[in-house]
Amino acid sequence: MKFQNNIVWIAGASSGIGESLVYTFIKEGAIVLASAPFEDELIRVKQNCGEHAGNCHVLPLDMTKSSTFPDLVKEVVREYERIDVLFNVAGISQRAFAEETSLDTIRKIMEINFFGTVALSREVLLQMKKRGSGKIAVITSISGKFGFPLRSAYAASKHALHGYFESLQAELLNSPIKVSLMVPGRVSTSISKNALRADGTAWGKMDPGLAGGIPVEKATRQMVNALYKGKREVLIGGKEIWMVHFKRFLPFLFWRIVSKVDPT
Repeated sequence: MKFQNNIVWIAGASSGIGESLVYTFIKEGAIVLASAPFEDELIRVKQNCGEHAGNCHVLPLDMTKSSTFPDLVKEVVREYERIDVLFNVAGISQRAFAEETSLDTIRKIMEINFFGTVALSREVLLQMKKRGSGKIAVITSISGKFGFPLRSAYAASKHALHGYFESLQAELLNSPIKVSLMVPGRVSTSISKNALRADGTAWGKMDPGLAGGIPVEKATRQMVNALYKGKREVLIGGKEIWMVHFKRFLPFLFWRIVSKVDPT
C-alpha cells in the first residue's frame, strides 16, 4: 500500500474528486482526515468507507474562514502527531460572462479557490518543515493553463494557484517536502451544479461536457499514483488536455477550437 499509515488531509472531501480521493487513499492504507463545510456530507463519505470507516475522520472546514486555520492545524498535529499529505481539492467553478459577473462573485471564487488554499497550505507547510517531510498536492485545472469562455474568475484563480505553487516548488527544490500540481480536464463530477452564475447563485445543471468526462475514480487513481511518484505536475483527462499543448505550440489551432467548443 502506497500510503500505509500516512496521515492524509483532504480539503474538499464531501463530493466529486475529493470524495473519490478519500476512498482511493483509504484503499492505499492511509488515515484520512476528510474536510468540507458540511459535516453531514462528510459523515456520509465516512460511512461509505465501509469496514475501513475507522480510518476516515471527519474534520469540518470552511475555506472562507482562513483565520481559523492556524489553530485547526495545531489541533490536527496534537491529535495525529503529523500531517504527511495535504491534498487541496476545495474549489468552486463559474458559468458566467466576464462583464456580467459581479465583483462579489469574483471575490468569492478567489477566496475559496486561491486564498483559502494558500492559507491552509502555508500553515501545514510550517508543520511539515518542523518534521522535515511531507507532500502538498493542489488540484488546479486546465483552465489554469489557458482562459476559456464563462470561466474568467475561475480561470484566474487557477492561474494564480499555478503561479503560487510553482514558485513554492522552486523554493523547496532541495527540500524533502514535495509539491504536486494536479491539472484535470473534464472529469465526470457534479462541480458544474454548484458553479456560480454572474450574481453568485448556483448554475444548478450538469454540463454535458463534464458528464462525458473520464470517470472520477480513474482520475483520482492517477492523482494518487502521481503524488506517490513525486510528480511536480500531471495532466489528467481525455483529449481535451491536448488543448494545453495546442495553446503553447499551435496557438492558431487553439483559438480555432475555442471558438467552436461549447463551454458547457
